[in-house]
Amino acid sequence: MARPRTPLLSRDRIVAAALRLTDDEGLEALSTRRLAAELSVSGPSLYNHFATKDELLDAVVDSVIGEVDLSMFSTPGTPWPAALRDWARSYRAALASHPNIVPVLAQGPGRRPNALRLADAVFGHLVEAGWPRGQATRIGALMRYFVTGSALASFAAGFPADAEVYDAADYPHLGEAHRLAGHRGTVDEGAFETGLEALLDGLALRFERLAARS
Repeated sequence: MARPRTPLLSRDRIVAAALRLTDDEGLEALSTRRLAAELSVSGPSLYNHFATKDELLDAVVDSVIGEVDLSMFSTPGTPWPAALRDWARSYRAALASHPNIVPVLAQGPGRRPNALRLADAVFGHLVEAGWPRGQATRIGALMRYFVTGSALASFAAGFPADAEVYDAADYPHLGEAHRLAGHRGTVDEGAFETGLEALLDGLALRFERLAARS
């Protein structure tokens, strides 16, 4: 039997193509017609694998979540602050690689398997470390808000590079703001790391107070 000229259509192949399209051109470019053309198949054939575009988009988002390293939560003896720190960095790196998908991802885990595994790993590690279940739930949400928010947009890129915008009479402290866009990576990465350490320091103090009361 002759081998097919193109790979057989599968959920994984569809998701990979949809993610590439979204990465390259944004969410608005993702349509059944466009995706079918990218895969050299007919549009209706996609519905054999995904009933709706929303179902496909969920799978695309979950594939991004699948890139997040969770091994720190299953490594015996890993202190919870170190685990949260390493996880947050991996989470942000995954989102930074696929920024166009972040607005959909921010809606929550839903029924996405990788997202639910992530939530389970974070919650389980915190509870095993001694956090009350309610507190562990809130910390998981807090960390997700922080990481997702940090990936939604660039702070530095939001400042115009035109020095004339920042009239000293109106903005006496923004005389160097026009330089921020040229240092986008450094500013955004530094802001993330500063916020992450501040969050972990605050949580460590809260944990100490909980331990003192028990």
